Amino acid sequence: MADEGMRKRMKVEKKKVKGTLVLMDHHSISATFDELWGRRVSLRLISTGSGEVGKETYLKKWVQTVITPSTKGESTFELEFDWEEDVAPGAFLIINRHQKEFYLKTLTLTNLPDPDPFHFICNSWVYNEEHYNNRYRIFFSNQTYLPGKTPQGLLAYREEELNELRGDGTGKREEWDRVYDYDVYNDLSQPDKGAELVRPVFGGTIDRPYPRRCRTGRPPSNADPNMETRIGILHSLQIYVPKDERFSEVKMADVYAYGLKLVSQGLLPGFESVWDKISDEIVGGLEKISNHKFESVSSNKFNEFSSFQDVLNLYQGGLPVPKSSVLESLREKIPSEFIRELLRSDGEHLSKFPLPQVIKADRTAWRTDEEFGRELLAGICPVVIRRLQEFPPSSELDPMKFGNQNSTITEDHIRDQMDGLSVWEAMTNNRLFILDHHDPLMPYLRGINETSTKTYATRTILFLQKNSTLKPIAIELSRPHPAGDEAGVISTVHTPASDGAKGTIWLLAKAYANVNDSGYHQLVCHWLHTHASIEPFIIATNRQLSVLHPIHKLLHPHFRDTMNINALSRQTLICAGGLLEKTVFPDKYSLAMSCNMYKKWDFTKQALPADLIDRGMAVEDSTSPHGVRLLVEDYPFAVDGLEIWSAIKSWVHDYVHIYYQDDEEIQNDNELKEWWDEVRTKGHGDLKNESWWPKMQTREELIQSCTIIIWVASALHAAVNFGQYPYGGYLPNRPAMSRRFLPEPGTPDYEELEKNPEKAFLKTVTPQLQSILGISLIEVLSRHSADEVYLGERDTAEWTADKQALEAFERFGAHLRMIEKKIEEMNHDKKLLNRTGPAQMPYTLLYPSSEIGLTGRGIPNSVSI
Repeated sequence: MADEGMRKRMKVEKKKVKGTLVLMDHHSISATFDELWGRRVSLRLISTGSGEVGKETYLKKWVQTVITPSTKGESTFELEFDWEEDVAPGAFLIINRHQKEFYLKTLTLTNLPDPDPFHFICNSWVYNEEHYNNRYRIFFSNQTYLPGKTPQGLLAYREEELNELRGDGTGKREEWDRVYDYDVYNDLSQPDKGAELVRPVFGGTIDRPYPRRCRTGRPPSNADPNMETRIGILHSLQIYVPKDERFSEVKMADVYAYGLKLVSQGLLPGFESVWDKISDEIVGGLEKISNHKFESVSSNKFNEFSSFQDVLNLYQGGLPVPKSSVLESLREKIPSEFIRELLRSDGEHLSKFPLPQVIKADRTAWRTDEEFGRELLAGICPVVIRRLQEFPPSSELDPMKFGNQNSTITEDHIRDQMDGLSVWEAMTNNRLFILDHHDPLMPYLRGINETSTKTYATRTILFLQKNSTLKPIAIELSRPHPAGDEAGVISTVHTPASDGAKGTIWLLAKAYANVNDSGYHQLVCHWLHTHASIEPFIIATNRQLSVLHPIHKLLHPHFRDTMNINALSRQTLICAGGLLEKTVFPDKYSLAMSCNMYKKWDFTKQALPADLIDRGMAVEDSTSPHGVRLLVEDYPFAVDGLEIWSAIKSWVHDYVHIYYQDDEEIQNDNELKEWWDEVRTKGHGDLKNESWWPKMQTREELIQSCTIIIWVASALHAAVNFGQYPYGGYLPNRPAMSRRFLPEPGTPDYEELEKNPEKAFLKTVTPQLQSILGISLIEVLSRHSADEVYLGERDTAEWTADKQALEAFERFGAHLRMIEKKIEEMNHDKKLLNRTGPAQMPYTLLYPSSEIGLTGRGIPNSVSI
């Protein structure tokens, strides 16, 4: 027996496996004393078959590498492992005995039985033993396994990694944690600072359903134990998200740079009371903005534009930067990295904005009815317009609570605008469309109009002309009845006019419609339908799908930076008194309105074909290339979007079929089952009982669901985000708020409207300082960062070891390049009037690729800004 054992051991040939480990920017670590005392970084390979752990090996020449890091910010270490297996390892353990963390990119092994290099794609932070409770980190190879097909040696490690990511649901999360858990939106209020900064909890109740966000575990506030305490504004970039979800150093540098630019362009000069106490919250000072006086401003009131030329001065020369001790105080207190990153950016004059695309070719085209209609099909928010299917439009609001809310538009109002057609004929021939913001806004309008905002709930009827352009033919402006909600509304209907007071009133009516559309776009189409709705999928994916799972590998690139940007949004934008409340018309009712619209959210209708059918913009048609036929053939968002949607679905189809041979394999995948159950019952738990949820029993259900997730995170977000500055950077085109109602004949305001229409218009819409604030904000939000990864790209070529998957992904990239070329050709087709319109602004938001910066094009993989 002893001889037989000896013979078996002799068959195992000891090998020296070569390894190359790549770290990012580890030169920031103080390593000298660690090296002297032998506190080093060690690694051990794990056998795929037996699960046995190999001999410990160490990173050598740490100090020398610290001195000479690579020019790319990377440091490379050569390793050598003793390996006694005839198969490649499936994972490795790493222990960091240094005092600080480092970012581990990759480990590549050579000299294995397989002649090709063997890759571990890590892209994660490795903290020291103290922060990891004296334990190791596990990293798996780029192999892909369904749970039931996982090699025996990796099963326990697969589950161990998932358990660590789930956490135990208790305690305050620290910056080094990689724990994904759910919570309601109870972190938007500051009840300790007064009633005006109190907002309700969103999520967890029938009345206020909402998607879940990432749990931070911060303690409750003193004034209300149901509310989570908030961190100071200057610490916003340290708000908790799982460590691997934090921005890269390149992305963080962009956030610093554009953050300071935002400050310098006029965001902060009014915050005297805030910056005298620098640790206090920034947004509280916004209440004092409109009354602040600046030393460098001329006798003209700083808070008003007098003419459209005043607005153009923002782009042509810039307003004087107000002299203020606040800004100087701010510069002294902000870390030097802010200044350095600003200097390395674009060098623009701090008080001058880039010229928005919508006014580059023509300064006045935005005023035309044709451009107004075109932007509903090819603008910043092309996802709300619907085909009119009943006339007059009716309301779904409860008449017992809100009275009669049905439209007062009659056929007499629009008869002369429809090429001789009756309303019935125009509807039958799919020629009438509606932009209807009445019902979403009306429940909050009485409260909104008690703030500095004065606005209406709007319905806009549009007629499809023979040249495929949309012409607005009636706009209804409605206000709550002064006798109470049960009394219904007071409505007026306005029709097109170009001259005199009626022409100005028509321009104002379109502005009120745009105010509604701007708020709905920002809060519902943008925030709710992309940012907020995607976060639960990110949390569930990390909690339930191992990095070895094919669906984790498919979806992971589409989650990059989303949790970090959402956390910053909760901290600075959508919170009580935040920037969104100060630049978008619903004010403190912002999240309440999006909460109400979440009640109607339907995951299956986030699919583009289903959305178009639901809005009456398309009908099912099996003979059409994408299974639907558009009723407005020249609908740029839909035309380009269907091409992108089909490319994504084709890629997902090919990928899923590599790993699942039939529906039974879907049903036997326990990780997939737990993932989908958690998405439905926890992440979107307030809607868990809705019948529309896919059962996740078939390959087709998995393909459709993954396609929706990728579409929402990439193309849909790109379509509603990166046009914000190109279209909305010129505030008269997309005013974000209105401050007074239409003037009545015989009043001084009406007389001003007749004598000075530009001034009357500008006194109605967003004032100067809020314009600067809003423009500064959307300029930042519309920019691509230097490290952006676009649809059809991966940040690591070796993201999977499966050649079939790599080949399918290459086909996907080639398909997208072909689509981009096709879109470019359509944008040069003079017959397609909605592609460029009177503003001569090509529709480029769904071009897959882009350069860095403010381009108005490009589809990032994820909701990354």
